[in-house]
Amino acid sequence: MTFHNRVAIITGAGRGIGKATALAFLADGYRVVLAGRQRDTLERTAVESGAGDRAVVIPADVADPDAVDALFAAARAQLGRLDVLFNNAGTSSRPVPFHELTVEEWRKVIDTNLTGSFLCARAAFRVMKDQDPRGGRIINNGSISAHSPRPNSAPYTSTKHAITGLTKSLSLDGRAHDICCGQIDIGNALTEMTSRMAKGVPQADGSIRPEPFIDAAHVAAAVLAMANLPLDANVQFMTIMATKMPFIGRG
Repeated sequence: MTFHNRVAIITGAGRGIGKATALAFLADGYRVVLAGRQRDTLERTAVESGAGDRAVVIPADVADPDAVDALFAAARAQLGRLDVLFNNAGTSSRPVPFHELTVEEWRKVIDTNLTGSFLCARAAFRVMKDQDPRGGRIINNGSISAHSPRPNSAPYTSTKHAITGLTKSLSLDGRAHDICCGQIDIGNALTEMTSRMAKGVPQADGSIRPEPFIDAAHVAAAVLAMANLPLDANVQFMTIMATKMPFIGRG
């Protein structure tokens, strides 16, 4: 392994895609800040990686502005710079009919998926534009649901549409600071969050049918490939999905 000394912050690193991506980055030689709300799951990721002090656990709720500022301040103090932010932390609401959604459920998804991504990207900008050498890369976790929503998923789908707008804005605004931004849209990666779907997934016609899944490690490999490009090259949007899932032609 070549220890290249690059630094990444990965949110939602205690489980699922965040954990798989953290393990891939650490195996590639990164120093990685593992961020998330629960210290115990982050510490399990760190131990599983076998990366020693290259895995830095800093619990933080991305929906809390003060917690995000403290996260990035601590990361910079401990590791000196920031090369990659993977804006991965996210949540969804109950799959209930739209008229039964509560304002609290709506706000929880918006606060985590959208406002959390904004807060982390803003903090990353502040670090990346002033460091030497300057610049860095932000990778946002989007979703194919932004293009073809599932039934009863309005809060999640709405945030993922918004993430695409955020990605484009960050790509444009980051040019002056050598900061690039891309987005990965993921379809049917098997994680704790999606495991309930293995028994069957709601379809547009109202039926429930099983769908194929992919290992989250494949998503992690794709994020790592995006991260390892030089800053004069960027994967603006990537879709990675189970080959035979009913996304193309869904509905």
